[in-house]
Amino acid sequence: MFEERLRRVQAKVQEALDDALAFHADLPVIHAMRYALQGGKRLRALLVIESARLHGLHEPDVMPAAAAVEALHAYSLIHDDLPAMDDDALRRGQPTVHVKWDDATAILAGDALQTFAFELCCDPILGARRIELVAALAKASGAEGMVLGQALDIRAETAPAPLTLDQITTLQAAKTGALITFAATSGAILAGADSRPLTTYAKALGLAFQIADDILDVTGDPKKAGKKLGKDAAAGKATFVSLLGLEAAKKRAAALIQEAEAALLPYGDRANTLRDAARFVISREM
Repeated sequence: MFEERLRRVQAKVQEALDDALAFHADLPVIHAMRYALQGGKRLRALLVIESARLHGLHEPDVMPAAAAVEALHAYSLIHDDLPAMDDDALRRGQPTVHVKWDDATAILAGDALQTFAFELCCDPILGARRIELVAALAKASGAEGMVLGQALDIRAETAPAPLTLDQITTLQAAKTGALITFAATSGAILAGADSRPLTTYAKALGLAFQIADDILDVTGDPKKAGKKLGKDAAAGKATFVSLLGLEAAKKRAAALIQEAEAALLPYGDRANTLRDAARFVISREM
């Protein structure tokens, strides 16, 4: 049931992204943008839509925000994959953007997708509080969010000692968790509602998501993951698995999902899809 719902969201968000880029110039950077927007789980987009539904907002009325979070995520992946960052050649089972084109095209495509995300968040259909949404996305993606997390990650590569558990938790709360928190609270932001329960849900979910990624980096199938696995271990980087051990990491992820589910109690059965999303995070194979 949940995966069917996720597939519907994937199709609708892809259609929205394709439509929004339909009339741009025939240039390598535009082709690279479209390429980077193909595939992916679209979990963040689903969180936007379900957060909105909890607050009486309909899916078509928040689709620009759902598309925006995926555009922002795609930008972050393009830049993360660059030789100066994580230096990856494979993403979602396909060559990364800088491999398929070149570094300059990848940088420009990422830049364009980032600004495209903010353009989408300015769509009048999102209503009078869209400027608050823009501000939240800026905070989640900038020096207090994803950029901070990536900077901490890069610094850790040359640190004299591996990160501690507290340090890696802080890093991943920014690098992975900030955008997930934006997505899960966007409906409350647009509705002018209390976002605290969804913030609690999202913070637990984001950390569980990263722990699950670290587990898959050790136990996963590269074909299903669509990327090279085991890079962190090979580089001697600290992960939740290296710090906690595999079984303890699994238990920690499961406990975080319970925290996430508990945060949804104020919404009753209306939040069942968000509960399913949390369970999906630690059961996925990619």
